[in-house]
Amino acid sequence: MDQDQYDGDGNYMPQEDDWDRDLLLDPAWEKQQRKTFTAWCNSHLRKAGTQIENIEEDFRDGLKLMLLLEVISGERLAKPERGKMRVHKISNVNKALDFIASKGVKLVSIGAEEIVDGNAKMTLGMIWTIILRFAIQDISVEETSAKEGLLLWCQRKTAPYKNVNIQNFHISWKDGLGFCALIHRHRPELIDYGKLRKDDPMTNLNTAFDVAEKYLDIPKMLDAEDIISTLRPDEKAVMTYVSCYYHAFSGKQKAETAANRICKVLAVNQENEQLMEDYEKLATDLLEWIRRTIPWLENRLPENTMQAMQQKLEDFRDYRRLHKPPKVQEKCQLEINFNTLQTKLRLSNRPAFMPSEGKMVSDINNAWGNLEGAEKGYEEWLLNEIRRLERLDHLAEKFRQKAAIHEAWTEGKEEMLQKRDYETASLSEIKALLKKHEAFESDLAAHQDRVEQIAAIAQELNELDYYDSPSVNARCQRICDQWDALGALTQKRSEALQRTEKLLETIDQLYLEFAKRAAPFNNWMEGAMEDLQDTFIVHTIEEIQGLSTAHEQFKATLPEADKERQAILGIHNEIAKIVQTYHVNMAGTNPYTTINPQEINAKWDKVRQLVPQRDQALIEEHARQQNNERLRRQFANQANVIGPWIQTKMEEIGRISIEMHGTLEDQLTHLRQYEKSIVNYKPKIDQLEGDHQLIQEALIFDNKHTNYTMEHIRVGWEQLLTTIARTINEIENQILTRDAKGISQEQLNEFRASFNHFDRDHSGTLGAEEFKACLISLGFDIANDAQKRSGIMDAEDFKTCLISIGYNLGENEFSRIMSIVDPNRMGIVTFQAFIDFMSRETADTDTADQVMASFKVLAGDKNYILADELRRELPPDQAEYCIARMAPYTGPDGVPGALDYMSFSTALYGESDL
Repeated sequence: MDQDQYDGDGNYMPQEDDWDRDLLLDPAWEKQQRKTFTAWCNSHLRKAGTQIENIEEDFRDGLKLMLLLEVISGERLAKPERGKMRVHKISNVNKALDFIASKGVKLVSIGAEEIVDGNAKMTLGMIWTIILRFAIQDISVEETSAKEGLLLWCQRKTAPYKNVNIQNFHISWKDGLGFCALIHRHRPELIDYGKLRKDDPMTNLNTAFDVAEKYLDIPKMLDAEDIISTLRPDEKAVMTYVSCYYHAFSGKQKAETAANRICKVLAVNQENEQLMEDYEKLATDLLEWIRRTIPWLENRLPENTMQAMQQKLEDFRDYRRLHKPPKVQEKCQLEINFNTLQTKLRLSNRPAFMPSEGKMVSDINNAWGNLEGAEKGYEEWLLNEIRRLERLDHLAEKFRQKAAIHEAWTEGKEEMLQKRDYETASLSEIKALLKKHEAFESDLAAHQDRVEQIAAIAQELNELDYYDSPSVNARCQRICDQWDALGALTQKRSEALQRTEKLLETIDQLYLEFAKRAAPFNNWMEGAMEDLQDTFIVHTIEEIQGLSTAHEQFKATLPEADKERQAILGIHNEIAKIVQTYHVNMAGTNPYTTINPQEINAKWDKVRQLVPQRDQALIEEHARQQNNERLRRQFANQANVIGPWIQTKMEEIGRISIEMHGTLEDQLTHLRQYEKSIVNYKPKIDQLEGDHQLIQEALIFDNKHTNYTMEHIRVGWEQLLTTIARTINEIENQILTRDAKGISQEQLNEFRASFNHFDRDHSGTLGAEEFKACLISLGFDIANDAQKRSGIMDAEDFKTCLISIGYNLGENEFSRIMSIVDPNRMGIVTFQAFIDFMSRETADTDTADQVMASFKVLAGDKNYILADELRRELPPDQAEYCIARMAPYTGPDGVPGALDYMSFSTALYGESDL
């Protein structure tokens, strides 16, 4: 067994008699070395696109020898001589031997002339020296190196395998199980080791050589027949072949380590990109919903009917109950996702996420504020429109009733006034016609108020923009025109009768008296019937009590009215008595009026019938108002409890978020229990919503028993849920920061104490000046931009700093810090951003250089990497991720398809753009 040694300078040197002794050994060893060394050389020369056939002939000119040394060392040798003469060949070989000597190898008894002359022994000795220096010498296992290290590596790797006992590099490998064990240890899927037999070395050796060549890219350097037939296989050949196994498997382990690092970094990057895409989509959908909803809420086009407006109100209630609450949850979740994403980006040393233009959290909050503003204005408009339509319907009905009564009264009046019956009438008839006309004039004057009321109502309907104003105006105009015509005709007939009056005798005074008293009484009864049938709208108990009082006053006048009725009927009875007594020939009824006792009695009975109906309507309305008052008090009693409860919970959450009781996990547990108690309060909110629904259905528009509206309660409840969710998320992010950065609970308490001290308004945020003072209190020397930030400051330095800068920090350094803690430039610093900054100052994280070094390992120390290398070392999805995003490599040493992993690594950490 050969013994290697090192000189006093640590340079490798074989024993001087090594190769001389080999000259006397079995020629079978020379055959094995020739095959093994030739295959080993070709495994490297093929990287340069060439190979050798005869080891002693093909190295004689020194050209391929120099090329071999360049490939295995990665260095450039001196320019070779291209001449064919012996002196040129010796020069090239000497350059190769000088390079070997420069690597600390002392060549003994090997000269350029022997290599040029094709001395097989010397050529094999030189190649063995190269293999020892470049393939075996650097092997190190547990402080042993070179041959001993390689042997120890083989023993450790094959220790678990039965029938394998590696003690040397010759007979220990004859049965082939050692080669198979090495392959199975690292690639168990390639060999079924359980089926191998120690007594079948030929099968074992060929299996190992074939698998190594096919799957491990290790060429066949040995023949199974030579190893089996040789009593003691050549040690150098076996060592050379086994060293290829070592380099193949140790390189694989490094590649796996590098691949795992890259996979971890890429997995973080992919997860962050997915979170960014989710945020963008959620923000886009929410803003689109707000954009569609605001025009609907801003639509102020009124409807013509109460039914249509009530349908709009019902649609608005559906929006408040069904459509808006999920969007409130989406908005809250969007803020939580944004904060979580920013925390993960900071923890993975990535730049802060900047959403697309118009999709910042502040933009969404502004859009939400516009939505709520439009919502509030829309509800007020709906209620006002309902009141307006209610008033319009009431006025329109009143107009129709008065117009119908007036039109009924005027029916036939024009024909009556246009009669010329006075021309052929007797004196008594003329006087009767005159008196009748006087009674008509009295009746006409009594109807003047009704005509004015009709015109006033029509005017009010026009002012309130009643949808059917044209028909109302047309009807009012007809009534006014007819009234003017009646006035003109009345005046004309009066003048005609007065001209004829001189020719006529006295007219029966009793008829005249009856007509004069019956007409106003009849008009009073018509007015009373109109008032008793008039509809009313009230909103409070006081209003209905006022109507009831007026009705009681009206009923108090009925006895006097009954006396007047009896008096009028008495006049008619007296006329009948006179006619009967004196046998007066009366042609029909009272000539002065069309009113008769039957009509008076019928209208009186009608009035008496309407009085109890009016009583019942007032009683029912009074009961309805009492029920409305009960609903007001019922709602107020709950709202006056829920409103202060929500305010108290908001204050308690604010105190919990700034106090330092227990660990972060204790605070998180406390907050989640608090959240559960808040969620359990939801049935009370729902109960209040039900009471509010009853109030709206009853058209109750005010409530003097409470200052809280359902809108106040809803907004407070939504803010409470959002605040507790946001506070829990902040604590969770603090735990993530603490665990990722290794911050102790004491440090967190110190950071919280400093933050709370300068958060004087207890808003949970610091302004720029407050944040600056907080940093000074923690010992950050930021006044000197060039000074290294150590994170601490002794008393004298701190005193000098404060005096010298007057509590004003360096603007450049402070601007840098503010860009970190306030990337959105909102002018405030949250506690989470403060914790992230403090943890970043005291913790270390992965860097772009570390990722770049990992890619360099996968690339085999090249400045570029190929797509096949990425697919071989990385999982498929992450390999394709890198290939799609890596820029082509443009360096002078590039090859087709080369990818630039350096710019890709820096882009992962925001130092350039992907």
